[in-house]
Amino acid sequence: MKRVICVANQKGGVGKTTTTVNLGACLAVADQNVLLLDIDPQGNATTGLGLPKNQDDANIYTALMEGEITPSMIYDTAVDRLKAIPSTTDLYGAEIELVTVENRERRLLELIQQVEDDFDFVLIDCPPSLGMLTINALSASDSVVIPLQTEYYAMEGLSQLDKTIGRIRDAFNPALKIEGILFTMVDGRTVLSQQVIKEVRDHYGDKVFTTVIPRNIRLSEAPSHGKPIILYDFKSKGADAYIDFAHELIQNHKQAERNSASDNQDDVSGQSPQNGTYSQIGSER
Repeated sequence: MKRVICVANQKGGVGKTTTTVNLGACLAVADQNVLLLDIDPQGNATTGLGLPKNQDDANIYTALMEGEITPSMIYDTAVDRLKAIPSTTDLYGAEIELVTVENRERRLLELIQQVEDDFDFVLIDCPPSLGMLTINALSASDSVVIPLQTEYYAMEGLSQLDKTIGRIRDAFNPALKIEGILFTMVDGRTVLSQQVIKEVRDHYGDKVFTTVIPRNIRLSEAPSHGKPIILYDFKSKGADAYIDFAHELIQNHKQAERNSASDNQDDVSGQSPQNGTYSQIGSER
């Protein structure tokens, strides 16, 4: 089920880092091996996992510049099966420094290919911009999760991000898919939230996750303690929501694999016989 998923939205404050950290933790407790890459210079995913920022050369910036992930860059976290490569403020200069690097848009892809066989999921926390770091993340990913706050301006940003994803497909990553749109910080009591949810669901259909993440004070508190929500308050509504989200993501991938296997079997069974014999491939599920 190996998947590389970036969590992206050029608008800040929509829950990208909260989603990356808590999705990673919930996938890990569901027995998935997860690597989280923090490519946001602000480093909020790093501190949200209780890891230090700006640690000498053991960070994602050094990996990008040197083209190699070393074992010292991969940190254990407080959640079994969840590992992370931390951010550093040096990433603020990476946008300029990568300009002279050959194949710069695929630099992150080359790094992930070195370690992806060790993990079921690689999650990438992107900066709130559509610069070179986010382009690298989109070029390296199988799919993108788009956190969306239920407000008018967030919807405008969604349209712009959708166009950017199309351009990345055309230029660097034809297989890139929208994993889904995740509503975050939802206050179901407001008419605006309900309107935004309805409009986005009507337009994007099954590309919108069933799970919604509620506005929850415990989710807001957890990063200051350097813990994912399932460690900070397992019984909170925020923890329930991200557990449901991780479960939905896993089930979606399993269904996609079943559909793909079924399609392949249909292709084989539909082939003409060769040398007078019929293939028995796919006769058993």
